[in-house]
Amino acid sequence: MDQSVGIVVPAFRPDVDRLGSYVRTLDEQLAPAQIRIELDDPEPGVTEGLASLPAAVNAVPYRRGKGAAITAGFEAIETDVRAFADADGSTDAASLARVIDRVRAGEADLAVGSRRHPDATVSSHQTFARRFLGDGFAWIAGHLLDVSLHDYQCGAKAITAEGWEHVRTHLYDAGFAWDVELVAIAGALGLTVAEVPIEWEDRPGSTVSPVRTSLNMATALLRARHRAKRLSDSRLHAAIAATREKGPALIDNDE
Repeated sequence: MDQSVGIVVPAFRPDVDRLGSYVRTLDEQLAPAQIRIELDDPEPGVTEGLASLPAAVNAVPYRRGKGAAITAGFEAIETDVRAFADADGSTDAASLARVIDRVRAGEADLAVGSRRHPDATVSSHQTFARRFLGDGFAWIAGHLLDVSLHDYQCGAKAITAEGWEHVRTHLYDAGFAWDVELVAIAGALGLTVAEVPIEWEDRPGSTVSPVRTSLNMATALLRARHRAKRLSDSRLHAAIAATREKGPALIDNDE
């Protein structure tokens, strides 16, 4: 039976023309049942500029963070497969389709696009600093988490609706570390994770500062590892969790 697909595009202060072109291409080439743009803190006129797109637009007047935006989008759509793609269009429609197809074919509960996979094609590279920090983060994450990948943070992932039901109550990171938390929790819960090499092009104007966010990402990785180990019935991490006050999961946060 054919499975319906919904695509969430998290966007913070996007380039309207680029985002519009990308969404139209996704609609034409992938024909998803739903496309939903989760728009944070839009500048005047942006929401109106996106109104003609083949997508629902949910705009909030503040910055929730990438993870919170995707979570809200996944909660709002009702499809068999739920995917997201970054608003800058670095992952082309054909590559996103390959990620989604791994899930639709039943080969994975969670499919993860990968820029750093040996078979990936990168047509425009990041700066040396961004590549260095990204490679280092992936190496450390691969040694700390049960799921070993070449790339945890690529903005192209897809998950089954059933898989989403399993992980949704265990996601807490509202920002860019949501990607690695998703993978860590999926692995801890026994979901099948597949890494899919993609074609990827770096886009200028990223809202991420590699140096400023490196420490935050490192601490977020440790938090994700702790939560994953707790779900895997680690006595040590259960004891650590008992001494800490647990905040609300993303799905319990008021928008």
